Amino acid sequence: MDEKEVESDASEAMEESQDAAAVIDLTEFDKNNSNNAIIQSKIPQICKDEPCCFGIDEAGRGPVLGPMVYGTSFCPISWNTQLGELGFADSKTLNEGQREALMKSIQDASDYMGYKVEILSPNYIANSMLRRNKHSLNAVSMDSAIGLLRLALADGVQVKEVYVDTVGDAKKYQDKLKGLFPDLDITVCPKADSKFPIVSAASICAKVTRDRATTGWKFVETNDFDKENYGSGYPSDPATKKWLAGNVDPVFGFSQFVRFSWSTSSLILDDHAFPVQWEDDDEEEEAAKGTASLLSFFAPKNADARQKKHQFFNERDLKQVTAM
Repeated sequence: MDEKEVESDASEAMEESQDAAAVIDLTEFDKNNSNNAIIQSKIPQICKDEPCCFGIDEAGRGPVLGPMVYGTSFCPISWNTQLGELGFADSKTLNEGQREALMKSIQDASDYMGYKVEILSPNYIANSMLRRNKHSLNAVSMDSAIGLLRLALADGVQVKEVYVDTVGDAKKYQDKLKGLFPDLDITVCPKADSKFPIVSAASICAKVTRDRATTGWKFVETNDFDKENYGSGYPSDPATKKWLAGNVDPVFGFSQFVRFSWSTSSLILDDHAFPVQWEDDDEEEEAAKGTASLLSFFAPKNADARQKKHQFFNERDLKQVTAM
C-alpha cells in the first residue's frame, strides 16, 4: 500500500468517525459560559400523542472545575423495552467511546425519543452557594431538574412516569416533586441510572454534554495562565490542585472555569490572593453617616468602623457601582 492509499484510508476513517459522532450545539453556551444554557432536541410527535416516561440525571456534581449538567430523556412508555435493548447503562461505567455511541443512538431515535439538558456554569453554581441567602448544591440541582420537567410539559410532552436519580434524601425529594406535579407518577431513588433505561439515557446526555463543554471550554480571560493540564477537575486530583495553585490571580482570583465556592478553591485563594474586605453599598453609606456597620460589631475595639478595601482598589479609586 503506497502513501497516497494510506492517507486516503485515514481520511475515510476520520470522516466515518465524524459521521458517527453525536452533534451537540454549544454555540449559545460558548457565547457566554458564565451563564447557564439549555440544549434540547426536537420533540417527536409520538411523545406528544402517547404517555411518556421521563428520566432525570446529572453529570459533574463533584468537580471543582467546569459546569454541572442536568440531563433528561423521554420516550413513550410503549417503547421502554426497545430502549433497554439499545444497551443503556450508568454513564460512569462506560468509556467515552461507548457514551458517544449511545448519544448518537438517542439522536438517531428522534422519531420516538427526545432529550433536554441544562448546562449549569461554574459561576452560577458558586454564586448560588455563596449568596446571602445560600442556595445549596442540592437546591441548585433540584431547581434544574424541576425546570427541565416543567419545560418538557410546557412543550407538550405527555409525561406520565418520572424517574429521578436522587440528590439528598430520596423520600423528601420525591415528596417535593409530588407536591409540584401531583398528576405524575414519580420515582426518586439512588442509582436510578443503573435501574431504569430512561434515566441511563438521561445520564448519557448529561455526561456527553459536560465532556464536550469542559474539553472545549472557551477561556475568555486574558491572563497568561495554563489553559490545559488541569487533570480530571476533581478536588482529590493532584494535577487539578497543582493547576489551581498555579493559575490564580492575586487580585481577580480564578478563571470562570473554576467553582470558587469549593473549599479547595477558597483555601488556595486564602494562600495566594490578596485579602479584600468588601462591604455592601448600604453598609458603606451607613458608615459615611457615622452609623456602625454590622461587621463592626465583630471587629477589634480600636478598628475603624469603616472597613477598608485593599490598597490596589484605593490607589485606583475603584468603587462598587450598581449601574453603568
